[in-house]
Amino acid sequence: MAHIPGNATTRHSNVSLLSVATTLANRITTSEEIERHLVPVLERLKLPTGLLQRVAGVRERRNWEEGTTFDSAAVDAGRRALAEAGVRPDQVGLLINTSITRPHLEPSVAVRIHHGLGLPSSAINFDITNACLGFVNGMTLAAGMVDSGQIDYAVVVDGEDADQVQLNTIERLQRAGIGRAEFMSEFASLTLGSGAAAAVIGRSDLHPDGHRMLGGVTRAATQFNALCVGSVDGMFTDAKALLKGGMDLVTAAWREARKHWNWTQMDRYIMHQVSDVHTDAIVKAVKLDRSRIPLTYPTLGNMGPASIPITLAQEAASLRRGDRVLLMGVGSGLNTSMLEIAW
Repeated sequence: MAHIPGNATTRHSNVSLLSVATTLANRITTSEEIERHLVPVLERLKLPTGLLQRVAGVRERRNWEEGTTFDSAAVDAGRRALAEAGVRPDQVGLLINTSITRPHLEPSVAVRIHHGLGLPSSAINFDITNACLGFVNGMTLAAGMVDSGQIDYAVVVDGEDADQVQLNTIERLQRAGIGRAEFMSEFASLTLGSGAAAAVIGRSDLHPDGHRMLGGVTRAATQFNALCVGSVDGMFTDAKALLKGGMDLVTAAWREARKHWNWTQMDRYIMHQVSDVHTDAIVKAVKLDRSRIPLTYPTLGNMGPASIPITLAQEAASLRRGDRVLLMGVGSGLNTSMLEIAW
């Protein structure tokens, strides 16, 4: 897979991550609970129980309690991220919402979060959706605007709600006539979880104690745009082809990145959280040190774009000044993105 270096290779000069905060859903749904609803179809298809744990490595995931919405959780995460960064809402010049979840086509989810955070009318706000890479893309775009001097502070948020897609998937898989191939094409939907996160990004010269965002690469293999297609009705995946195409893309991007970056000895690799299979494949493909890859999917599931910031937030307490951190992932489409932060 050949690629030509271009605008997708970025370097930042005066941008820092000032804070990252999370709002975790309180209701725990175990893989055993989900599979109990599917026992008849598993028996009919002669599939073993425990697939979600043994194959994906997902023991449980979170779902929102009644009365909590994904966007209210994103507002909560945003408020705490601003407080942690010591930034007032009236100082924010940009809000980017990266949520896949959306209750309607318009207006954007960003407008509700902008209002909920009490941001000024001068703060630009919009949605970026790019499957599971949206948050990293949002961080990169915000960093470019800070670097250009257009804004001093940006807030990037994400909130995901997996409830409806899981309920719809379970209902569909219970129907008569569902075959093994159809069951496995929807297997990934059962690994999804709910969660929210927010990050505040600002100028390094104003915040010397911040975590410098150095830059990174993004690359695309959009010939694979039909391998994973999802909506609130369900997520349908050609898992084998998706894994191969994703690993080819990651390997090609990693090889190109070596011309500009040395990412072989990072202190932490914060990967998009998918499954044991996906993690093992990336470790093997680019020869990463598995001990430097923290995992949240076993207990939180795949939370889409929220996975990377939530995993980063959970690792923050163990990171030390000067540690090198690489955010990395593959998203449906296919796209891959890698972003280095000097902690």
